[in-house]
Amino acid sequence: MSTRPHVSQGAEERWHRLLTEGHRPLRIAHLLFRHLPSPPRCKVCYNPFGGIGGKLVGLLGFVRSRKNPNLCARCCDMLPSGGSELDIAVLFADVRGSTSMAERLGPGAYAAVMNEFYRAATDVLVRHDAIIDKLIGDEVMALFIPGICGPLYRRRGAEAALALLDAVARHRAAEPISIGVAVSSGLAYVGNVGGEGVIDFTALGDTVNTASRLASCAASGEALLGESVYAAVASAWPGLEIRTLALRGKTAPVSVHVAHASRGSSDK
Repeated sequence: MSTRPHVSQGAEERWHRLLTEGHRPLRIAHLLFRHLPSPPRCKVCYNPFGGIGGKLVGLLGFVRSRKNPNLCARCCDMLPSGGSELDIAVLFADVRGSTSMAERLGPGAYAAVMNEFYRAATDVLVRHDAIIDKLIGDEVMALFIPGICGPLYRRRGAEAALALLDAVARHRAAEPISIGVAVSSGLAYVGNVGGEGVIDFTALGDTVNTASRLASCAASGEALLGESVYAAVASAWPGLEIRTLALRGKTAPVSVHVAHASRGSSDK
């Protein structure tokens, strides 16, 4: 039996066109708003809520949604509930040793370190046309969707993983951090989901769960790329190590290719 949220055929077709073919106003907004100050921002179109940029776009209706403060009203309230199934790439990045770090530093200092990580991750992921789905605890989750990234969305995910490893490796702070990253691609349910009065734009399904499990298996400084993700960069990154992993909850082993910082990354 299907576990997809109930949504009308017309709404699902609208979502599918938006997520696969792109939506010109959304793509223009995503490219424009990332250059305006200031955070926090809508996680879909990236319009600023703070600073002078937030005041300017607020006049055009780009204000925080009452249903989800992480989204603007145009990306949450003005789109139908539900979504569509499509192939996307999903990235997870985890900070290594965060439990012992939190114990050693205390809450305030630990939060400061995590905020530095969030800032670095946000900068890299937005430059690679990602939708930053979650910044929570010691983890970042990002989506690479054809309607925003274009047909090379798997490649953008792989490049973002390497760029994020490089950005963290270059970061100089009183408390250095290291991360492991994974990118998986496949079918997922993408759209506005949630209960009465509370909606979030996210992705659901086995592809998301697999990326999360893979990230927990990545060693410090490693990016684990699923087979279909690696296929998008194989000609540029030949000869990567192949690793087979038994993931919790998966009935069959999963093969990945292992990349490391400074190989093939791009900040474009």
